Amino acid sequence: MKELQRISPVVFKSTPLKTKKRDNLDLVMEYSAEGDGPFIVDLSHSPRFDVQSSDLASVTPLGITLPEIPGQSVLEKGVLANRMNSTQVSLFNLAGDESVAMPTESVYGESMYTDVTESTLCVAIIGKETFSICEKLTALDFMDPEKITPFLYQGPFSHVPCQIITLSRDNEKSGLILTCSRGYGRDMTHAILDAGVEFGLKPAGEKKFILWLNSL
Repeated sequence: MKELQRISPVVFKSTPLKTKKRDNLDLVMEYSAEGDGPFIVDLSHSPRFDVQSSDLASVTPLGITLPEIPGQSVLEKGVLANRMNSTQVSLFNLAGDESVAMPTESVYGESMYTDVTESTLCVAIIGKETFSICEKLTALDFMDPEKITPFLYQGPFSHVPCQIITLSRDNEKSGLILTCSRGYGRDMTHAILDAGVEFGLKPAGEKKFILWLNSL
């Protein structure tokens, strides 16, 4: 049986320098002339799940204690968990080559997990000037001193409903992850790149993201 070739909703005009095949996807590890940052990184290949349960307090996927309050996030073992509401959490596997198998627990024979990987876009914006770029695309206040990283916003970004998780506000280590419906992939990518022109925003491969994530 012929396996289907996966295609990312994100298309960059930059020239790939290093690539690898993973899960039927041609994954770019590094682009030529990535520069010193800031960077936009395609993470649409990273497994992402929605977890739904009326008793999330009893759910510990991969041994991770899920955040209790909507808007809170936790990052453990390469997995990012984001509390969306009283009954729903989103899970992102950001571990790259050290990827972990996402959980499959069920309740009364029905899975609590919905795989949203192929139906959504996911990108990271990392490095200096990350939030200056975002200020051009949303009114959300990523610098709110009452918010402790990592934290989740659910709101408009370039007029599109998104989940945006701020992982760091530490100067050149600043960065966030954004996800939205796959159909907005081309327009969202172009909007972010256009907003980042004056700050030198360039596409980078997954290698750059993993190095950044491990530095936090």
